[in-house]
Amino acid sequence: RLVPKKKVCYAFPVDENAHQVIILDKKECEGIKEGTLAVVEIKKFPTHLQEAHGRIAKVLGHPQEKNLVVEIIVHKYNLPTDYPPEVIKEVERIEVKLEEELKRRKDLRDQLCFTIDPERARDYDDAVAIEKTPDGNYRLWVHIADVSFFVKEGSATDKEAFKRGFTFYLPDRAIHMLPERLSADLCSLKPNEDRLAFTCEMVFSPQGRLLGYDIYESVIRSKARLTYEEALRLITGDPVLERKYPELVEPLRLMEDLYRILAKVRWERGSIDFDLPEAELIVDEYGEPTAVVPYERHTAHRIIEHFMISANEVVAMHLENSGYPCLYRVHEKPDPQKVENLLEILSGLGYKVKRPSLEPKFFQKIIEDFEGRPEENLVKFLTLRSMKRAHYSPHNAGHFGLASERYAHFTSPIRRYPDLMVHRLLKKALKGEPIDYKKTLAYLQTAGEHLSAQERLAEEVEREAIDRLKARLMKAHIGEEYEGIITGVTSFGFFVELQQYLVEGLVSITTLEDDQYVYDEPSHRLVGISTGKVLRLGDKVRVKIVGVDEERARLELVLV
Repeated sequence: RLVPKKKVCYAFPVDENAHQVIILDKKECEGIKEGTLAVVEIKKFPTHLQEAHGRIAKVLGHPQEKNLVVEIIVHKYNLPTDYPPEVIKEVERIEVKLEEELKRRKDLRDQLCFTIDPERARDYDDAVAIEKTPDGNYRLWVHIADVSFFVKEGSATDKEAFKRGFTFYLPDRAIHMLPERLSADLCSLKPNEDRLAFTCEMVFSPQGRLLGYDIYESVIRSKARLTYEEALRLITGDPVLERKYPELVEPLRLMEDLYRILAKVRWERGSIDFDLPEAELIVDEYGEPTAVVPYERHTAHRIIEHFMISANEVVAMHLENSGYPCLYRVHEKPDPQKVENLLEILSGLGYKVKRPSLEPKFFQKIIEDFEGRPEENLVKFLTLRSMKRAHYSPHNAGHFGLASERYAHFTSPIRRYPDLMVHRLLKKALKGEPIDYKKTLAYLQTAGEHLSAQERLAEEVEREAIDRLKARLMKAHIGEEYEGIITGVTSFGFFVELQQYLVEGLVSITTLEDDQYVYDEPSHRLVGISTGKVLRLGDKVRVKIVGVDEERARLELVLV
């Protein structure tokens, strides 16, 4: 934040280094309004004798004149905003010789397959098709964009994609892993266009047992681009949509049958479905937040999720059985200490466990036991927090949350680099190509560490952008009252999540005037000395918003 003075110009960092001050040349700040935000480059670092000196690299603007929240985050994390010239040139030169590809691929262009994606999506990674076999089994095709055909190993595009690791989704934009010509056109499985795909064809019994599979390169032609809402309406019955897509009704209902069979098998295995409520932040064309709307996961979402999980499991199994290395998606067992902490918190909610376990079914039961209770979502969140983070590794340790013995990411290569790596390994395995096992394993280890870090960065960036924009939106609601649930209790107060907006704020202990409260740490609650009134984790409360710190994305609340 720039503060011009008569003889000098100061720059104050807007992040956690706000205590620092950077001296700028007075001339640089000429005509600049106080409070203007800029990217400042350090020329001399601070010492115990003098402050830091710097220069303005880029003026972003004044926060009162335009919304700079996402712009600040992009620069704070040094996110790429464009592609190197060599990548652009390389992508422009790409061409598909379809006739040549048809000679070596399976031609599935006549098959009735289609995509189901969010309304605003433009990068269609996956298409699905289904049929019931004469003997009553389900044959499922999962077609994935064949990105490895377009992005050659070691190319400029490949190096840039690896560096980014993932597509970063921000409320007003997406910072794509691949240039638009690839992500939204050549690779994207657009309707009524011939596209190169990598297909995983699976046959399941009516009990959900995998009877056989085949993995191959193909050419497909998606017959429709459905949104999740349209798919749901076709499943439940919508005469208008049924007239528009008469041929899709039967396959979608078959898909629903298979999804329910697969979900039951996974549930019996111990797969944990956290299904936490999500909210979508709506922004206008200027990037200003206008509303927070609940984002509902329904049958159509679950159909795609379960089909993608099946393909991911089959691919990991195939690579393992073929004796080839794989970049697994690993989710290890939770740390026993974290589980102990979780059970301590749950005991404060009146939940007692006789025999704790580190098996998925134990956590599945906790979530089931709280189903329908006011604390249901809080318990799901706390249980999720007790888990380890999933990450990428060539060493298979299974996937705890899915109760899966082996798992890899194969189904989203347009937006996730690990999937692209798995495609390449799979193609080598299918062709029986010799590889240097030791060298490949070492590379997968290094790549897995980098990609796991990039994934954490993407999550952090997305969360910070949403939290700050939610805080900006809530400025217009200062003085209003809301229902909320206590999500955290500390010695200095308690945190409340407003249910309408899924945004969190702090009620400071100093604002509780009806009594003097003490913090009962083991039970995660505040107790009034005179009244004995208890404020505990999971309690429903009514609060009023009294202040908003937009930069730190914090709400100040008082109990009503």
